[in-house]
Amino acid sequence: MNQHVAVVGLGSMGGAMAVTLHRAGWQVSGFDPSPVARSAAEAAGIRTVDDVGHLAGTPYAVLSLPSAGVVGTTVPVLLSRPGTLAIVDTTTSEPATSASLSSLAADQGAAFVDAPVSGGRDGAAEGRLTAFVGATEQALDAARPVLEALTGGQYEHLGGPGSGNVVKLLNNVLAAANLVSVGEALAIAKAHGVDPAMAAAGISGASGGSQVSAAMYPKWVLTGAHDSGFSMGLMARDAALAIEIAAQRGERPELLAAANQRWQAALAALGSGADFTEIARTVAPCLTSEGAPAA
Repeated sequence: MNQHVAVVGLGSMGGAMAVTLHRAGWQVSGFDPSPVARSAAEAAGIRTVDDVGHLAGTPYAVLSLPSAGVVGTTVPVLLSRPGTLAIVDTTTSEPATSASLSSLAADQGAAFVDAPVSGGRDGAAEGRLTAFVGATEQALDAARPVLEALTGGQYEHLGGPGSGNVVKLLNNVLAAANLVSVGEALAIAKAHGVDPAMAAAGISGASGGSQVSAAMYPKWVLTGAHDSGFSMGLMARDAALAIEIAAQRGERPELLAAANQRWQAALAALGSGADFTEIARTVAPCLTSEGAPAA
């Protein structure tokens, strides 16, 4: 197997994935428009380039990019020289973009797989991400070596191109709704004199529990850390995209749409650079040391 892989996007997630692949024995080259991100990758032993065009024709590529638009402009560059076998897009992208790029890659004898991931930077650094995979069977086979290295086999093939994007967006909007509802519930507990951490632990062992109540609030909100590495801007984007893809098929999810409105309001109040766990400052300010954002 040719173990040359390009990683495009060396931020919190992409940088960690590049290091994981390097540690697993892959020959990794990376690109990011940020010199700071490139320097951090180089310090970890990753060879970097200052132009994504220098990575064209690399047998395997992993994308970790900020939007579907950037994915759409990057993939044709990577395919501009022969040699690419498979492109694995871990971006939380849009289904239509992935379907179009899958066709483009296939026309050039390559595979494109949408494989948005869950597990955060810790999962990326430890090779234990979960991936939501959309691809043809042939494309999945071509991309399997990379998927195995990044997830340890923890991925689900959900259907054809774009399917991974659909399910990842649904996952994220469900998490977004849960971050709102758990915050409100723990605020009620506190108002009744119950320690929110104890309430979260009790709920997490019962039918109302979730990763949000078991891990996110205890680790990042109740401690005041707010250092998950995932931004408010990205979560608000994903929530809005989930409602958008619902509307594209005539679905109008009222509860999820209401949760999305709370996230857009939080984005306006806190800014895109805030940690996504700071949603608690707008839905349950009594749980945070910072309190509600200034009006």
